[in-house]
Amino acid sequence: MVLVSFPSDSGAPLGFAGEELVLTKPNALYWPRERTLLVADLHLEKGSWYAQTGQMLPPYDSRETLERLADTIKATGARRVITLGDNFHDDAGTSRLEPYAAGMLEGLIRTHDWIWVTGNHDEQMHRTFGAESTDELEIGGIILRHEARTGETRPELSGHYHPKMRVRVRDRHIARPCAVLSRSDSGPDRMIAPAFGAYTGGMDAGAPEILEALSPASEVDAVLPAKGKLVTFPLYRSAA
Repeated sequence: MVLVSFPSDSGAPLGFAGEELVLTKPNALYWPRERTLLVADLHLEKGSWYAQTGQMLPPYDSRETLERLADTIKATGARRVITLGDNFHDDAGTSRLEPYAAGMLEGLIRTHDWIWVTGNHDEQMHRTFGAESTDELEIGGIILRHEARTGETRPELSGHYHPKMRVRVRDRHIARPCAVLSRSDSGPDRMIAPAFGAYTGGMDAGAPEILEALSPASEVDAVLPAKGKLVTFPLYRSAA
């Protein structure tokens, strides 16, 4: 197994489907054995999409997202990047990417193995920037797709729901992106990754839609990295 060392505040080890992953603080998953970084829900060009509807947001979300992604790739030493869908906020977002951000993305793709897994926002991406594109794939027995499938019988990693956990810090309630991990006595491990994009909102980690997507499960937990350790918040336990 290839090991990776993080600063104590940047990530935490996470066992999943017999593999050792790292849940990084910038909301990504690193798979050391595969030298692969997994990121969900970049939603590039969300700001420009809103601008088309008259809602003006600062138009720098794609730059910010790609800069954080480049930093995470460097920190992990990843050789391959696999996205988990909703890479652009809409199919035409690829054509609105301004030259600076487009150059950043092309540089990252040129120097890494890159696979776009598409999602409901970008099923027909107009441009792939030289990378592969697919609706799902399987690596090491783990299914990688955008949206979790209720009743899936294989280990599964997905995105789509942008899970967030409300935590209390120094008498304040703060919402933080998190992963949601389900385990079953008789079934596979399954996980919904946090959203990575700068302009992604969030759904409560314990929302019925998330619990239903991961069913059946014996237990479901929200997990966050903190000071090099994994912090677990129980969301569901079966009555059995």
